[in-house]
Amino acid sequence: MTLKHLLKRGALLAAANWQAVAIQFVAQTTFQVLLAVPIIGAAILVAVVLGGDVADLLQGTMREMFTTIASALMSEPVAFVAFMVAFSLVLLGGSVLMFLVKGGTVEVLLAAHAGAGAIEREPITLDTLRGAGRFTLRRFTEGCARLFRPYLMLGLVLMVVYAVSIGGCLIFVVYGYRLASGRVLIVGWTFVAAMAVVVLVAWITVVNLFYLLAQIAMAVERVGLSAAVPALARFVRAEFRELAGLFLLVLALVVAATLASALAWSGVGLIAFVPLVGLAVFPLQIAALILRGIVFEYLGATALGAYITLYAGQGARGAEAVKHPTGRVVPA
Repeated sequence: MTLKHLLKRGALLAAANWQAVAIQFVAQTTFQVLLAVPIIGAAILVAVVLGGDVADLLQGTMREMFTTIASALMSEPVAFVAFMVAFSLVLLGGSVLMFLVKGGTVEVLLAAHAGAGAIEREPITLDTLRGAGRFTLRRFTEGCARLFRPYLMLGLVLMVVYAVSIGGCLIFVVYGYRLASGRVLIVGWTFVAAMAVVVLVAWITVVNLFYLLAQIAMAVERVGLSAAVPALARFVRAEFRELAGLFLLVLALVVAATLASALAWSGVGLIAFVPLVGLAVFPLQIAALILRGIVFEYLGATALGAYITLYAGQGARGAEAVKHPTGRVVPA
């Protein structure tokens, strides 16, 4: 199957089971709202104790707000520890929610893939989409229950990898900067530090890919984390070229969608400077955030459907032919 057909099949599976995409969006939004609670509380604390401006502290992305508030609280160790504990608890709880919901989404898309037929080679019609629709609340909840424990273990491993990777990068940058002496060395080290951050982002992207593939392997093979690792290794070896091409194609779509959303957000921001019309900025921003969230969740479900197709296809090809002891290929 070509990359075009893989991506088209994934997009159709996601569209046919839009209810799973909607649940993913609601869960992700809930997660972000939960994360905002300790950040807003910490911003108010900084404003009261240290005299900061709440509006300035709550500007930018969630990551930028977290960094700003954490830096401001460094002078108050007790408040800083309380903020980190609260944020970590919310992060852990929200992550568990996402692990739970992801099991239902994978279960639905697996059923859709099994019963959809060759929809990637058929005209796109409502009948085609209805034929690929396999979402039921019972199937979704059964998937959540079946895959919650293995996905929880996998998610905890992912969080450890995140922590070790980010911590290692920070240690490398901070201690390297301290060891650098002289203006020329500091300028050179700044470039090295920037390259280290680029490497970290690339590493996290690859880790996320293998995390997604491990989820698929655990769901398809119905095994735990330890048994999924060799199955995933076999899959990567067998389908490396197609997997790499699909990964780069999905990455290009995500980057394009990110740039488009950034341009759209900038355009909405410009309206704020227009008298009277600027009053419409807030509802437009809310609508833009909702649309952006749905689009990215749909892209994620599309990628998931494409990877499921590739993984299931590799398993089917492996079952169609088995090597005879003499070396002759015979049907399985």
